Amino acid sequence: MTLRPPYLAGVRVVEERLPSTDQHPYNLPFLQTLDLTIDSAVTVFVGENGSGKSTLLEAIAALSRLPVSGGSRSDLGAAHAPDGVSALAAVLRPTFHSRPKDGYFLRAEFQAHFASLLDARAADPEFVRYGDPYASYGGRSLHVRSHGEAFLSVIQNRFRHGLFLLDEPEAALSPQRQLALLTLMHRLVEAGQSQFVVATHSPILMTFPAAQLVSFDDSALPRIRLEDTTHFEITKGMLESPGRYWKHLLDRSAD
Repeated sequence: MTLRPPYLAGVRVVEERLPSTDQHPYNLPFLQTLDLTIDSAVTVFVGENGSGKSTLLEAIAALSRLPVSGGSRSDLGAAHAPDGVSALAAVLRPTFHSRPKDGYFLRAEFQAHFASLLDARAADPEFVRYGDPYASYGGRSLHVRSHGEAFLSVIQNRFRHGLFLLDEPEAALSPQRQLALLTLMHRLVEAGQSQFVVATHSPILMTFPAAQLVSFDDSALPRIRLEDTTHFEITKGMLESPGRYWKHLLDRSAD
């Protein structure tokens, strides 16, 4: 399988744009030396909570002309979620092999906001004159599905060719549905016109063949093998020997 990224080739910090402040997001450990080369059609950001995975993904969305709050370019300016601006994007510079004609930023935490945006459009006579807002999302309100079903419906119906950014999709997907997502990603990547950047804690999603795993637990953002991630090590150890892990957890809590 050819995994050369068709669109986004990398992102780096422009040092002269950095403000003289230690406030978030400018205090993220990786930012001062950020020069990330993307060499795979599937790139996976891994690391602990608070390490900056989602913040960088938001910035990439803004730099790719996708709404920081989630959605496609047609949703720019919709203001359907609290986060509408990426402060980090202003100090970064992306490199593209070519600009994608389409794309989508899927954010687990704001998916309900987006579902409500579609419902508002469906209730607006001025909007529906130009088409069915549900047409690209399975033909009906996302609110009439479970969170996981709505999430997968967006992916199955909206994703075709382009740059797709996924922020913790496992938050809405069962392990079986995560396998369905991997299958869809594989099919789109094999066609050669799709690229994914995924921020995740899911070892299942990290198994994508030949994916570039980037560790945010090190400020240099090094490549990392699946087997060397703490997510894999803890999940494997817990499932293989839950009693041993629980003994360790209870011993620690007693200290």
